[in-house]
Amino acid sequence: MKAALWYNTKDIRVETIPEPSLEKDQVKIKVSYCGICGSDLHEYLAGPIFIPVEEPHPISKDKAPIVMGHEFAGVVAAVGEDVTGIEVGDRVCVEPIYSCGTCRSCRKGHYNVCEHLGFIGLSGGLGGFSEYSVVPSKMIHKIPDHMTWEQAALVEPAAVAVHAVRQSDMKIGDSVAVIGTGPIGLLVIQAAKAAGASKIVAVEVSPERRDFAKQAGADLVMDPLESDPIQAIKEFTDGLGVDVAFEAAGIEAAIHTAIELTKPEGNVVNISIWEKPASIPVNQFILTERKMTSIIAYRNIFPQVIQLLANGQMKATEFITKKISLDQIVTEGFEALTKNKNQIKILVDPSL
Repeated sequence: MKAALWYNTKDIRVETIPEPSLEKDQVKIKVSYCGICGSDLHEYLAGPIFIPVEEPHPISKDKAPIVMGHEFAGVVAAVGEDVTGIEVGDRVCVEPIYSCGTCRSCRKGHYNVCEHLGFIGLSGGLGGFSEYSVVPSKMIHKIPDHMTWEQAALVEPAAVAVHAVRQSDMKIGDSVAVIGTGPIGLLVIQAAKAAGASKIVAVEVSPERRDFAKQAGADLVMDPLESDPIQAIKEFTDGLGVDVAFEAAGIEAAIHTAIELTKPEGNVVNISIWEKPASIPVNQFILTERKMTSIIAYRNIFPQVIQLLANGQMKATEFITKKISLDQIVTEGFEALTKNKNQIKILVDPSL
């Protein structure tokens, strides 16, 4: 079968590999769609970040080259002999977190901060940029019959956005700013609106992505290169600043902006994975009692996110800008996302 493997920075290759065999606690999936994630793009441009190169990952036991892809859904093609509750033909999506199950965080159900945290398609395993994937049965979530494959492939990034809102201090009626409106930022806008935000401001330098932010539901959309977002947002919020600011750009200027436009005692939420260290003006927290929250991935929310998407409360498919084959994944996928800001979410169909 064909699969896309990460070898090194800017070195992803589509190759023919053996179709996977099945262990007793695993499920084999014929992949319908797999999305290209911002984390995948970070690995392509500046990796390895999550990808193990020198030593195998402690859970997957794999190291580079690895089959990429962790935002995926498909049809169950086979189940291991110990698997119950899942049958051939089931429509499913994958919650791609590797966790040990025994560390302190795992024991209290916070598996997304496991001591050995990893992700299938980043930390090893057989990711979704392949015709077939094999995953542990605990990663499987069934999806409703009326849910489209496009929606199902976007459950994973939508879960990041929902987790960010749930971990924040946001309450119904609060004002919110989202700095950076790539796929996750756009989904945060939708998640915040679904959670009852009264005013949502988007800060984005790309005109194409500002248009997407309006479509997602932002009440005010700003270009920080053309006007001062701090002053404009204070005017928009009666001089206070926003209650919660979500940073989803991964650059130092964005986190500084998020801090400055948050009101005293407000909450700054960092979502981005950073390619390099950033300086944080700590006194801007101390002197105002602002709080900073950081999130990684999600936990214990896939069933709820599936319903939010399937019921149309979050409309993630509005941000799909292209569907491509595996053979096109570098030129029409990773390179397109690098060079073209009007590309938001690209889905890969491994069967093409």
